[in-house]
Amino acid sequence: MEITESTVQQLQEKLVQLQQEIQKVIIGQEPIVAEILVALLAGGHCLLEGVPGLAKTLMVRTLSQALDLSFRRIQFTPDLMPTDIIGTEILEEDHATGRRFFKFNRGPLFANIILADEINRTPPKTQSALLEAMQEFEITYGGQTYVLDRPFFILATQNPIEQAGTYPLPEAQLDRFLLYVKIGYPNAEAETAILNSTTGNKQVKVTPVLGAVDIQQLQQLVREVSINEDLVQYVATLIRSTRPDTSTVPYVKEWVRWGAGPRAGQALILTAKARALLKGRYAVVMEDIRAMAYPVLRHRVLMNFRAEAEHITADHVTEVLLSS
Repeated sequence: MEITESTVQQLQEKLVQLQQEIQKVIIGQEPIVAEILVALLAGGHCLLEGVPGLAKTLMVRTLSQALDLSFRRIQFTPDLMPTDIIGTEILEEDHATGRRFFKFNRGPLFANIILADEINRTPPKTQSALLEAMQEFEITYGGQTYVLDRPFFILATQNPIEQAGTYPLPEAQLDRFLLYVKIGYPNAEAETAILNSTTGNKQVKVTPVLGAVDIQQLQQLVREVSINEDLVQYVATLIRSTRPDTSTVPYVKEWVRWGAGPRAGQALILTAKARALLKGRYAVVMEDIRAMAYPVLRHRVLMNFRAEAEHITADHVTEVLLSS
């Protein structure tokens, strides 16, 4: 897919329009929206965590409205089965010949944007059904492989405070998410604006800005954003410093059980490139790497039991590493 200079200019303008369309509905969460868009541009998936009522679902639905893409929402529950999201074979009959045959009936996973709502409420058997789709962008059923449409973007949500009847995501599946985004409460000004905009008769219409081809071109463009060799070396050093056996930082050796793998370095460089493009730049700067380090490492650095008891998180480790 060849991208001309005029196409690049048009795509940049559309990116600005996309953020404006989302901000019509989502108030005061600009950094969160930016991180979701970074995951989309980098071609990865995103895990959103926040207490109920912070517009996680509304955020994903608004994004799907601003993109001219197919959208499906899957509500994860304890009784959800893998076939409920992948699809299943049904027996059909050819009325002309009377011959019976099995036909694969596609599940909700066959869409461009998937909202996996409360993903930690479903058992590991169903959670693992997402793994192949997230990593390989295809689904295997009955010995046959079905390729998913591109772009394919999974946005999963989970609730951090209601742990009864939940199944924590396995580390292998957490690693499949490019970013782990935590949503906090809005500030006082934003909360007042939310109350004013959502309790009246005014209806906000979101206009689609980008289509499937536009997204694929942007994802290609992200990989063409330049990054200095010194910054690549910095990322490699940062990732290696999260591992207790190779780190020279005492804080890591004291509190970390497992450090981040090579996939974290790939994710950090890709998301830094995507953030640079979102900011209108075609080269990565240190600010991009420092900003994306938190959502990239948050779910890839595993703390030991003492750290969990002392409420020391992966974000604390990232902060120490970036400062040193």
